[in-house]
Amino acid sequence: MKFYVGSGMKNAKLVEYYQEKLKEAGWEQTYNWVKNINSDINIDEIREYAKLEQEGVMNSDVVVILLPAGRGAHIELGMSIALNKKTFLCSITEDEFSIENTVAFYELPNVVKLVGTADENIKEILKFNKEKSNNEISLTKKLSLQK
Repeated sequence: MKFYVGSGMKNAKLVEYYQEKLKEAGWEQTYNWVKNINSDINIDEIREYAKLEQEGVMNSDVVVILLPAGRGAHIELGMSIALNKKTFLCSITEDEFSIENTVAFYELPNVVKLVGTADENIKEILKFNKEKSNNEISLTKKLSLQK
C-alpha cells in the first residue's frame, strides 16, 4: 500500500512518527516533505517541493492528513479527494470535527475521520490494507467463477 502523510510544519515530528509506523507495517511512502523543512528556502525550491508533494499525493493509495493542518495540507486534502483516494483525517481531539471547526469536504464518502492517539489512528489506517486486499481477493474469486 502506498501512502502520503500531510500536515502543518508544526506537526513534523508527528508526521515522521506516522510515516515510520506505516513503513514498519510494510507500506511504501510516496514522498517525505518533512526532509525539506528549513528556514533558508527560495521560490525555486518551493516550486520543486510543490511538484514533489503533488506527485506524492497522486502516486499514493492512501492519504493521511494530521490535524490541525495548514493551508498546504488542505490543498493536499483537496487533491486526494479529487483523485478519489482513501483519505484519513487524524486528530487527537474531536474539536477538529466540531460543527464550528469542520469543513464540508471532511464529510465526503472517501474521507475517514479518526480521533485518538497516533497509535490508535495508525491501527485504524492499517485496517484499510486488509479490507482492500480482502475485497480484491473476493472480486478476483467472483470473476474466476463467472468464467
